[in-house]
Amino acid sequence: MPMNRNEKRYSTEVTLAKRLAAEAGEIMLRYFDTAAARPHLKSDRTIVTRADTEINSLVIERLAAETPDYSIRGEEESRDVAGAEYTWVCDPVDGTMPFAKSIPISTFSLALVDGRGRSVVGVVYDPFQRRLYEAVVGEGASLNGRSISVSSADSLENAFVDMELWINHEEGVTFDDPRDRLNKAGAKVTTFCSAVIAGCFVAQGSYEGMLFGQSKPEDIAALAVIVTEAGGKVTDLLGNDQRYDRNIKGAVVSNGLVHQALLEVTQKMNYISEN
Repeated sequence: MPMNRNEKRYSTEVTLAKRLAAEAGEIMLRYFDTAAARPHLKSDRTIVTRADTEINSLVIERLAAETPDYSIRGEEESRDVAGAEYTWVCDPVDGTMPFAKSIPISTFSLALVDGRGRSVVGVVYDPFQRRLYEAVVGEGASLNGRSISVSSADSLENAFVDMELWINHEEGVTFDDPRDRLNKAGAKVTTFCSAVIAGCFVAQGSYEGMLFGQSKPEDIAALAVIVTEAGGKVTDLLGNDQRYDRNIKGAVVSNGLVHQALLEVTQKMNYISEN
């Protein structure tokens, strides 16, 4: 059965997620810039470090003990519970590539997704800058306890847009590079190699948008509620709402005002993934 609810919805789950975020951050800092951060190649040709696997195992162990009736989807390991009303979705280290290269642009991300596939709780922690983002559906988003909101820019002219577009042919996903289209629209385009941190920058109003071209919900689930509660919008690359307890069709993350302009860019891409 679900955990007991306090007056504020999901307060117990938020507390648990924040506690895990702090522990995950300690592991990231302990392994950062050490031999233990040396990456290994996985079967899908992405990389993983000891921090990824250790944090994922911690998350599985702790969440299974404290929320035994919830499923858990982790990037490195998962736990399915038949008939679960909720699913935890975790990216133990988003930004594994910079982490493995001793570049401090990585975060821990954890979301709680309800039975309709909607993210209802999101927690993101950047241990290098000690920045904790959190949101609960219907209650707004915050950074280190202070309310945050998206920017008011309504055009791609001079907008900051991050591109996290990765080709994974095994998933049948291909696309054209939209960078030229964004540049012609006047946008300032970057790539952090961390979709989560880029999406959080959208939530706090520093960036106007982020494009994501993978099918992994672990990268977007927490952002879906954090950005939305900050006043922004999150859809798939075709502009549709999507579930975050299963594979996704990429993501467009924005302040809402430039969302249609970003969709006009992504809808011209050769993006094919109907699985």
